[in-house]
Amino acid sequence: MRTIPASELIINDDGSIFHLHLHPGQLADTVILVGDPGRVALVAGFFDTKECEVSNREFKTVTGSYKGKRMTVLSTGIGIGNIDICVTELDALANVDFATRQEKAEKKRLTLVRLGTSGAIQPDIKVGEFVFSRTSCGFDGLLSYYKGRDAVCDLALEEAFVKHTGWYEKMPRPYFVDADKTLFEHFSDVTREGITIAAPGFYAPQGRWVRLEPHDARLNEKIESFGYEGRRITNFEMEGSALAGLAALMGHRAATICTIIAQRIAQDVNTDYKPFVRKMIETALDKLAILE
Repeated sequence: MRTIPASELIINDDGSIFHLHLHPGQLADTVILVGDPGRVALVAGFFDTKECEVSNREFKTVTGSYKGKRMTVLSTGIGIGNIDICVTELDALANVDFATRQEKAEKKRLTLVRLGTSGAIQPDIKVGEFVFSRTSCGFDGLLSYYKGRDAVCDLALEEAFVKHTGWYEKMPRPYFVDADKTLFEHFSDVTREGITIAAPGFYAPQGRWVRLEPHDARLNEKIESFGYEGRRITNFEMEGSALAGLAALMGHRAATICTIIAQRIAQDVNTDYKPFVRKMIETALDKLAILE
């Protein structure tokens, strides 16, 4: 059995994992991921009890219970790179013996649900709606660094999208990964389903043009017109593809749910979106509390 070198899995002097500063016993099996560190307190404010609060850089964690179910809420910060850190370290906390630096024989399956904000790219999706990313599309290329990438991706959908958009070959090849089916079915009555793009940036990767013109100024138009087996791409965000892909490779169940705060077609944005986010959080907590 492989012993993981200290340089590959860094454990702090106090026995916590390198970036998150969590000890294995501080992690619940149900984990809510949010981007904004300030949103951790909002989620934890619904908890009935709190066991611990840990903070390092943008990674803030509270573990407690909600309606009798143990949960952890963790802020990831912005972007795909941070998801790579968080999901890898959460999996290590659950499935690696820190004393021996070896994988545990019996693996634990985590439930990872990202609650985020997003911009819609279809005219019928309104600000304030909740979109469940039934499929996540990554523009970031992260998953291609991991063995087994093709086994968890929808390659036919990927090929159709590349062909439709005339994808620029020097950009990372997009990949498509489905959310956990059980989570999709569990949340289907309180969300609308979609295909969500996770972009590696907020500006040009999402078609925004401030001073630097995007390589393909018509890419968003092509994305909006893309259809596949009666489905369409619904919204942009910046983390979901890595979450879906890494969780699938590791054997965890994961999903991304986003509150729509911007309508890219109508060029409308609601900066006072906190009531929508609060409702999404409470709805998700109630659903997770009864999830088996």
